[in-house]
Order: sequence, then structure tokens, then C-alpha cells
Amino acid sequence: MNGPIAQGTIYFSQASETDPVSVTGSITNVDPNSDRGFHVHTYGDTSDACMAAGEHFNPEGVTHGAPYDLIRHVGDLGNVHSDENGVVSLNIVDNRISLNGANSIIGRSIVIHAGTDDLGRGGTPASLTSGNSGSRAGCAVIGK
Repeated sequence: MNGPIAQGTIYFSQASETDPVSVTGSITNVDPNSDRGFHVHTYGDTSDACMAAGEHFNPEGVTHGAPYDLIRHVGDLGNVHSDENGVVSLNIVDNRISLNGANSIIGRSIVIHAGTDDLGRGGTPASLTSGNSGSRAGCAVIGK
């Protein structure tokens, strides 16, 4: 992962086509002791300070939500938390993203935002599309 600020290495694994995806790794250079939005975005293009990655991966055309919500973008992975040194240690298991099929994230981008994701509960139009997560602090293309 690279970008305007954050850097790191993220691994995605899936035991079978029907199993959840495990997301592990670490991200550095994040604000210390903070929650930051973490999402899969539609395009595998990290140019223009990660803006070319497009919006959250949302093949179902629904509103933004929390990872545990029934209605959410496929790419909505919620918030990740950094420690006192600005390091995020990832250990996420998600049932909506996949490494194959219609919800495949291969070739898309993973983005960590500069703000906290309000999980679609902010009461504004932006909350229902982006969770008001702010600018993009780092991004990477998800490859095999």
C-alpha cells in the first residue's frame, strides 16, 4: 500500500470460493490512536492521490453501511484502528468480499482514509455513499 501518507502490506486469503476472506497485514504512517475508514474501491487505479480508484466497490447499488450490516457496499470494511505509533495491525474476516466471482476484489483498490467512517449513520447524503471518511491517506491495487 502506498499513497499520500500511509504505507503497508496487506494480504487477502480465501480457503474456498464460499469461505470468508481474511485480510491481514499492517499499515504505517496513520494518525496515532485513530479509527480510519478502510474500503475496497471500484478501480485498480491508484493515480491522482488515490482518487482514480473511484467509489466504494458496490455492485449491488445499495447504500453505505457497516461491515456487519445487511445493507452495505461489498467494499465496506468499516474502520481500522491505529496504535500509539500510528500502526494498524489488520485481522479482518469478511463474508461479502471475495477473491473470485461477482464480488471479486482482484484488480480493484484497497483504500485507507484520513477520517473515521461513520458507517452510514451520519445523516447526510455523503454518509450514505462514503461514510464521510475523508480524503484518501493510502491505497494499493489488489493483485493475485
